[in-house]
Amino acid sequence: MTAGSGPLAGVRVIALSQFGAGPYGTMLLADLGAEIIKIEDPVSGGDVARTVPPGASNGDSLYFQSFNRGKKSVALDFRTQPGRDVLHDLVRHADALFNNLRGDLPAKVGITYEALKAVNPKIVTCSLSGFGATGPRAREPGYDALMQALAGYMSLTGEPDGPPAKAGVSIIDFAGGFAAALGLVAGVLDARTTGRGRDVDVALFDTAVSMLSYLAAWQLNSSFEASRLPGSAHQTIVPGQNFQTSDGWITVFCAKEKFWQDLAEEMDLHEILSDPRFRTFGDRYRNREALLGTLREKFQARTTADWMARLRGKVPAAPVNDLPAALAEEQLSARGMVQAASHPRFGAVRQVMSPILTEGANAPPVRAPRLGEHTDEVLRDLLGYSDERIRSLRVARVVA
Repeated sequence: MTAGSGPLAGVRVIALSQFGAGPYGTMLLADLGAEIIKIEDPVSGGDVARTVPPGASNGDSLYFQSFNRGKKSVALDFRTQPGRDVLHDLVRHADALFNNLRGDLPAKVGITYEALKAVNPKIVTCSLSGFGATGPRAREPGYDALMQALAGYMSLTGEPDGPPAKAGVSIIDFAGGFAAALGLVAGVLDARTTGRGRDVDVALFDTAVSMLSYLAAWQLNSSFEASRLPGSAHQTIVPGQNFQTSDGWITVFCAKEKFWQDLAEEMDLHEILSDPRFRTFGDRYRNREALLGTLREKFQARTTADWMARLRGKVPAAPVNDLPAALAEEQLSARGMVQAASHPRFGAVRQVMSPILTEGANAPPVRAPRLGEHTDEVLRDLLGYSDERIRSLRVARVVA
């Protein structure tokens, strides 16, 4: 992203966040053109993500690069009074202040709207935490794996005879980042109209539960309780699951009657279409095992590639890829979803891009910053600090 381009050009966000969820959300904003000034603690060595293996050394890592492209880094200890003064000066020039501290901490360290409105009445303070700013668990830390356990995700993932399992990626962290980014943008839009900022309070646990969606509706309003099913099957859509082929696995999802009819035709199961047990969604749901026995046997007779050649473009189907195969899918390269940023130590760092493709927001990626790389630039050019004042802050170890 080049300076001044993208639909969020002119939006400035001060980001007090580290590790995964918060930096992912602010990276989405940076990809859309927002200026993200990442505040890192010089005493602790900055964002802990800089130390996450593999490929971690000298205050940088591939993990950190994957969450922080296109940002500026200011090394600032805002726990001191001089540091708070610098932070307040930054707030005066910002649209939003983002943090992913524990739910009760923003109020304690003075970064809520109530604490900052006298500094900038239009500031939007966005907090992304495990449990939010209210409730009996606000003081508890929260991480993706905990949320997948607490919100029931693990009880729904895996085979019925296996132990509970988490998703292979930090889906709650990423969804929380999306929710926080959306809430922040909504707050900024409103502040530019009304002249008044606000708090935006997003919790990972709330995010996880909100994504239970129809499963929650079924549980709250009927006797239907979702459970783990063989083949990672959908709760009610049949067929909608994994099937073993002669050399791997394929996923089929017949979410329309037409797809079911086309699947039966392509599998040479013409006679099954006239079977009253499988005529409608409800029929196939009630007679799930009778149908799946036939489909499993049929799928095992051919390779995944053979089935994809028959089904692609007609029936929703996909091979069950490993990561190398997934990242090599031609669809990704066609849409520019894997690009490289030049890095002085790692060389060309290939990474996946934002899924939000829109005009002005698909420039080549810019590597994540070194710790404190932009401290002098921001203090001098944005805040108007003199070189002497910057040196005195550095001597006092307020900035680095």
